[in-house]
Amino acid sequence: MADNYSQFQQQVLLALRNKCTVGGATGDILPDSLPSVPGTLPHFLKEPEDSYIIKSNPIKLLCRAVPALQIFFKCNGEWVHQNEHVSREYMDQNTGLKVREVLINVSRQQVEDFHGPEDYWCLCVAWSHLGTSKSRKATVHIAYLRKNFEQDPQGKEVPIKGMIVLHCRPPEGVPTAEVEWLKNEELVSSLTDDNIDTRADHNLIINEARLSDSGNYTCLASNIVAKRRSATATVVVFVNGGWSLWTEWSPCNVPCGRGVQKRSRTCTNPAPLNGGAFCQGMSVQKITCNALCPIDGGWEKWSEWTACGVQCERQRRRECNNPPPRHRGIMCEGPSNATENCTGGMCTQNGKLLHDVKPQSMDGSNDVALYSGLGSGVIVVAVLVVAVMLYRRSQSNYGVDVIDSSALTGGFQSFTFKTTRQGSPLLLNSSLQPDLTVGRTYSSPICFKDSIDNKELFDPLPDNKVKVQSSFMVSLGVADRAEYHAPKGHPPETFPRGLNRDYSNNTVERRNTKKGLLTPNGPPLTPTKDQMRTTGVFGHLGGRLVVPNTGVSLLVPHGAITEDTSWEMYMVINQGESSFQTGEGCEILLGPEVTYGPRGLDLSSPVAMTIAHCAEVDTENWNIQLKRKTQDNSWEEVMSVEDESTFCYCLMDSSSCHLLLDQPGSYALVGEPLTQAAVKRLKLAVFGSMGATPMDYSLRVYCVDDTPYAFQGVVATETSRGGQLLEEPKMLPFRGNTFSLQVYIQDVPQFLWSIKPFTTCQEFSFSQVWCSNQKPLHCAFSLERNSPTTTQLSCKISVRQVKGHEQILQVYTSVAESKKESVPFFMQTDCTVTSQTGPKAFKIPLSIRQRICATFDTANAKGKDWQLLAQKLHLDRNLSYFLKQQSPSAVILSLWEARHQDTGDLDSLASALEEIGKIHSKSTAAKSQEDPESDLVHHLGTGSPGNPVCGMGELTNHETANSVPEYTG
Repeated sequence: MADNYSQFQQQVLLALRNKCTVGGATGDILPDSLPSVPGTLPHFLKEPEDSYIIKSNPIKLLCRAVPALQIFFKCNGEWVHQNEHVSREYMDQNTGLKVREVLINVSRQQVEDFHGPEDYWCLCVAWSHLGTSKSRKATVHIAYLRKNFEQDPQGKEVPIKGMIVLHCRPPEGVPTAEVEWLKNEELVSSLTDDNIDTRADHNLIINEARLSDSGNYTCLASNIVAKRRSATATVVVFVNGGWSLWTEWSPCNVPCGRGVQKRSRTCTNPAPLNGGAFCQGMSVQKITCNALCPIDGGWEKWSEWTACGVQCERQRRRECNNPPPRHRGIMCEGPSNATENCTGGMCTQNGKLLHDVKPQSMDGSNDVALYSGLGSGVIVVAVLVVAVMLYRRSQSNYGVDVIDSSALTGGFQSFTFKTTRQGSPLLLNSSLQPDLTVGRTYSSPICFKDSIDNKELFDPLPDNKVKVQSSFMVSLGVADRAEYHAPKGHPPETFPRGLNRDYSNNTVERRNTKKGLLTPNGPPLTPTKDQMRTTGVFGHLGGRLVVPNTGVSLLVPHGAITEDTSWEMYMVINQGESSFQTGEGCEILLGPEVTYGPRGLDLSSPVAMTIAHCAEVDTENWNIQLKRKTQDNSWEEVMSVEDESTFCYCLMDSSSCHLLLDQPGSYALVGEPLTQAAVKRLKLAVFGSMGATPMDYSLRVYCVDDTPYAFQGVVATETSRGGQLLEEPKMLPFRGNTFSLQVYIQDVPQFLWSIKPFTTCQEFSFSQVWCSNQKPLHCAFSLERNSPTTTQLSCKISVRQVKGHEQILQVYTSVAESKKESVPFFMQTDCTVTSQTGPKAFKIPLSIRQRICATFDTANAKGKDWQLLAQKLHLDRNLSYFLKQQSPSAVILSLWEARHQDTGDLDSLASALEEIGKIHSKSTAAKSQEDPESDLVHHLGTGSPGNPVCGMGELTNHETANSVPEYTG
């Protein structure tokens, strides 16, 4: 070993003598003397490692050995100069040996300047007295990653359960780039989804495509230098349509003779989705049929008369069998038995002729008593009528001048339709099936009740005394007594000759058969299959039109129509394909298209139209406009709801828009999202029904704009197909962030049910949901029982927007066939009256309304004018519109009526008037020394201004909803 060391030392010294240096430099590379160490070969504690130079940053190579007299680096076969080594020596505390450590830097320039058959490499050599040891070779590379992918993934459209293969070849780089996949900016992992396989060749494979696999896929390549993103590949998983089973053959379409029978099927098993192909073949089949013609019955000849009986009568009979009625033929008309006197009136009793036999009491005196009684009754009734007329005329100077809560709440009472849920959906033993009425609570005016049966509900005020408790009410000129009466000489309602007041209770789609109505230039009133229509005849007293359960109504104010004139007005909701088209600005319909008329309608004040909408109103996120259809069927902007206009007024509430309009026509509320934070409300509902076979059950999930009109279409569809509402409908905020809507079915008991042929997720694209324009979207899940004994189904329906909100619909239902026919309350026959005329259509009694207008329309130095009324009723925006009206207060009250038509109480109006009364009382006290009018008002104001108007705070909605308050004088 000593000889080996001496030989190595001699080689080193020889190299020094020959000035063999690294890079051509000269100098000593070994110290003058070598310290003595124990006799063993060097052992490397740390060897140099492969390294990558990033950008221009040099890398460090490190060697550590024990025992070592010296350590030097050799790179690419040449010794590194001693000056480029950084050495240190320290004592190992565990072994007591000296450890030597050497460090060198390698720069990018050194690696780039090397041109050899191998990569740039370095190793270190350590020696002791017994010999030398060499470390492993460490390579040094310059790290990089090209920008362009060698192969980008390509978009695909694949059928459901098909295989998806996305190819990706990352850019060239050192070290080799690692590849990951993103779906909609979220990492895709094969560890959490067995259906996904990410291969070593960087391709993405989805074995069986699901609807949830639709999305935007991106290949992400990265190494220590940089990250690169491929072009985005859009994957669409589509569902081809499949036919449902044929329906039963329809009855023959003719009652007699040769006709046609039909049966149909629908492309809903499954329905085409995401551009899938529609079903091939016919949806309707027809066959000929022969219906047996009905044969009406005919009488046989009469039988012979029977012998004359003891009652001096004889009988005969006949049968209806010549021919007998068959095949739905009608029975014979007329009697089957006949009886006649058989003695010619000469039959006697006790020796007297029958027509001469009379009781003793039947004499001429009875006739005199009868006519005397009738004459007396007529006289008494006439006297009562005259007395009542004289009494009402004597009291006509008082009028209803009371603005207090007792008078106000007597004018219109709210009523609520509500059904309670039968059983809990979470109870496993629940045997009652929820129907379409579950959880649906509506308040007036959903529809008007018959005015005859509910006269008390709409009477403005009873004819008795009302106590005045507000000083401001007294200042309006209210007497101690108040009664409701029509103006002298004018009946409550005025119609053309031959038209009675009962005509005002029109129903949806009722056609006019009267003549003499003022409808110049109006379109025909014949309803079409694509319209929901309601009509009514209105005169000077005004009234209200309502399309039930759509959130759409029209208020015709009192005095808008001139006296002695009547108009037949109509209101129509377009149910066909909307003529409004979504443009480049992403404008969408927020409510139904509504038309009112007739054209040429001449009114002295605007009507108030209410349209329900589905937007979460926020001026920062929405630009909401009112648009009107022109003669060429295009849409023009009337106004933006945030702008001020003298031609139209728009008041946006959270769920309804109230419009004041002067011109008849077609109107629509249109929204344009300004940011992705814009939200429209969706109504979610799940319905169920038995499938084509007893083992099948179908779940249908609807996503529809959250307006009563849109949801009514869903209910009508499900009612026609026998569906049942399985869970309370819920609201989902849907953001305008371009992300889709996904529907999942979860927690289905797999040992009881299997899902066919769908998977557990279905998806609606963003544009389908956002631009639905009041049309319902739905998807269906078809389930099959594994056993006929399975009678219960429990599962969850999750509806969520990607990167948005989520709602859970809990389903628990009995799948046994039910004979119960679920019909929602608003489709029943007692909800057909859709118009009301005169005072019964308004909450505010007419005389009180007139007194309010007379008080506030007049300019007042104390500020008690219509602007203060608008401020207290929170209608003080766009005051320029009210200013141009003949009676600003009347228009404000009409808008208040439209805004509060569903609440049925007058708390807000009474509170506003009471607050104005307090302001007036303070002003009266301050100016009583200099204002004679203030002295009079203060003198009349005997009530306490601090008390609520007639105890409004004590009157609850439950009280007003179930009873009519009584007033005593």
